[in-house]
Amino acid sequence: MNLAPIRVGIVGANAERGWARDAHLAALRALPMFALTAVSARTQEIADEAAAHFGAARGFGNSLELVRDPEVDVVVVTVKVPEHRAIVLAALAEGKHVYCEWPLGRDLEEAREMAEAVPPGIHAMIGLQGLFAPAIIAAARLVQDGAIGAPRVLRVFGSAAAWGDDTPAFGAYLQDRRTGATLETIGGGHTLAPVEALVGRYVEVDARTTTFLRQVPIIGTDETVERTCADHMLVTGLHDSGCVSTFEVVGGKPEHRTALFELEGSKGWLRVSGSVPGTCQIAPLTLEASVPVEVPERAVPGLSGASANVAEAWAAFGRDLREGTYTVPNFAAAKRLTALLAAIDMASATGQRQAL
Repeated sequence: MNLAPIRVGIVGANAERGWARDAHLAALRALPMFALTAVSARTQEIADEAAAHFGAARGFGNSLELVRDPEVDVVVVTVKVPEHRAIVLAALAEGKHVYCEWPLGRDLEEAREMAEAVPPGIHAMIGLQGLFAPAIIAAARLVQDGAIGAPRVLRVFGSAAAWGDDTPAFGAYLQDRRTGATLETIGGGHTLAPVEALVGRYVEVDARTTTFLRQVPIIGTDETVERTCADHMLVTGLHDSGCVSTFEVVGGKPEHRTALFELEGSKGWLRVSGSVPGTCQIAPLTLEASVPVEVPERAVPGLSGASANVAEAWAAFGRDLREGTYTVPNFAAAKRLTALLAAIDMASATGQRQAL
């Protein structure tokens, strides 16, 4: 087994803000199997500042130069969703492993193209870090082991701050459904993946997605941006386990509501809940049940906030890279989740239940 550090390059690094800084940096620093060797940004100046902040040897003002760097084994894609396709396809063509943030692409066509472009032997992970939350893992294990009997009814709630009553300027693009980065894909997709981990794949969905606020004020200005995506999402579904579910995600930060999974089984119940508003991929989660609960220890202890579950995802990805296994959610899983979201969109648009 090759125990040399796995060399990582991050596309979309910024010293001042962003998911790469807030989540990936602390996660990678906590895992000695990885070495952060390069970063890229939209300008050379930003890249140089990011390289200094991240401790990377090289900063690139052109992301394709990072992709071609022979000192990079894994390309991490943390830029805006419309930029994913070009970088992912270039990295796969170079024979690089890829960790791409969710959503994989702007739509199902892009997701399908990238999933089909992964060559044999290449590891392509999608960033659905909520699946690595210890409470979600433990809850899924209880269901799989039959501890609460057959799953019957699942109720899920979450909130997504970026689609509230206003937006900072850097979040304005999230209001445009054409970008693929919306309440439905981010607040919805990050939660729908754990829903399926708990009670099985959706086989039917019905939905209503709603836009309550069309003109969104940009904080600190007199300007507004048009919101063309939903700021409320409500999904009902039937799963291959026979369980029925309801899922609601609201825009903004309702201080009186936190992330919640509440499952009734034929012999018991379980509840996964958060301590702060948000969806399950970031918020700290606790598990309660009608049966004894054993939540696994984190592979990377001591982290909190955005980096905690991302570190768990990186630890699992690192094991796959070292051992040649394929256990983490991959681009095929991303393609299927994108198809589920497309079915939800169609159900809402037509008022007709959709089969998957």
